[in-house]
Formats: sequence, C-alpha cells, structure tokens
Amino acid sequence: MSNQHAAPYNPDPKPQVPEPSYAERSRTLMHLASVGTLSTVSRRQAGFPFGSLMPYALDSAGRPLFLISTMAMHTQNLKADGRASLFVAQPAADGDVLGASRVTVVGDVTQVPEEEKAGVRELYLKAHPGSQYWVDFTDFAFFRLEPTEIYYVGGFGVMGWVAAQEYGVALPDPLAEASRGILEHMNADHGDALVLLSRVHAGLEGESATMTSVDRLGFHVRVQTAAGVKGARIVFLREAASAGETRAVLVEMVKQARQT
Repeated sequence: MSNQHAAPYNPDPKPQVPEPSYAERSRTLMHLASVGTLSTVSRRQAGFPFGSLMPYALDSAGRPLFLISTMAMHTQNLKADGRASLFVAQPAADGDVLGASRVTVVGDVTQVPEEEKAGVRELYLKAHPGSQYWVDFTDFAFFRLEPTEIYYVGGFGVMGWVAAQEYGVALPDPLAEASRGILEHMNADHGDALVLLSRVHAGLEGESATMTSVDRLGFHVRVQTAAGVKGARIVFLREAASAGETRAVLVEMVKQARQT
C-alpha cells in the first residue's frame, strides 16, 4: 500500500456530483485575488527561478496584467527571458494552508503594446487605485502574461492541469464575491442546519459541521463525526447566481431535510 497522499497528476475529474471545472475554479480564484508571486528566470543566477511579490489585474480573458518598473529585478529578468509563472493562493481557512486552493499560471510575459495601453491602464487602476500616483512614470510599463497552461490545486488530492484555451473562456463563479459572506453567515448562525444537511445529503452523522466553500452548484462541508473529521460535497437543488438565490435554495433544502 502506498503512503503517497496524492497522485502527482489528476486530470479534471468527472465527479459523481456536479462541480465547477478546474478552469472555472482557477478563473474564480484569480478573480478574487489581486496579488501573487511572480517567478521569473534569473539573469544573475542563470537557470534559477526568482520570486517577486506582484500585484495584478485581469483582462477579459483572465490574463494577468502587471505594472512594473524597468529598474526592478524581475523586469530585467523578463526582458532577457519572458518565461514566467504567477502563483496565487486562497487565504487559508482555520489555519489549514495546504487545504486552501491555489493556482499557478505558466506562460510568457511581454510588454503591452502602446495601442493597448489605455485599456490596460483602466483595468489596472480599477484593481489597484493607489497605483495612480506612479502609473504614468516613464520608468513604469504594463506587461501581460499570456498563459501557456494552468495548474490548479483545490486541496489534498484535488489537482490538475488546465489548458490555456479552456481557462480563457471560463468565467468566475457568480457567487465569487458573495461566498465569504455566505460562509460566515451559515457557519455562525446555521450550524444545526449544516449538520442536518450533512446527514440527509451526505450520510454523515456529525456533532458539528462547517461550510468550507460554496459555488453556484453547491457547497463543501467539513463534518466532525465520531470517527473524525469528514468532508463532503452537497449539491444545490438548482443553480444559484446570487446570495439571495443561495439563501432561498438552502432554506428549501433544510425544509425538505426536516421532512425527511
């Protein structure tokens, strides 16, 4: 028996319950964050990766946009070799760093052409208003990462590669902006309902339950059972595109579960 915790490659699964694709999850995480780690190929230490903290914005195809100084070490690296990757991670819940989602966008970084600068400038300032104080400095320029491939990790055993084309046409989950509020509300005020839903829909008898993520198709729950902590995916009765729709679906599911 292998003691390996997860296979090194796990293509986007065909789940028994509906879930967003890895492409959609990657776009959602990139949409929610605005800062990552940019790794470039070092000029000083040939062949070694050089990591830099990097604010970014996204264009309509999910491509990261950077505003960087020509004097920065990563800019010098990019001008010599445009190959790079941007790593973005979801904030860890309950200190579980390895259980949090993260994504690595691999591709080539090039300077944005002059004719596209105005549109990129508008997108970047919307994401980072504070950069208005140096956005027009002559030693700053906009760069764009053109994805070659994306690697998504959703926690232990949930990982896989995403084609650049699939990523480019995917959309962020409609609940992306509302998800944090939904999680906080459910976990603070409706723990008993989560225990009930976990028993009826996942067959888990628990002392307590925590909603760990939510999307348009359903949510994940972590249940404290007599045998330890168990996780499960619970599917909504129908898709939910807003916090209000999510609340209505959950209320309906709880009513049905109580009747059951």
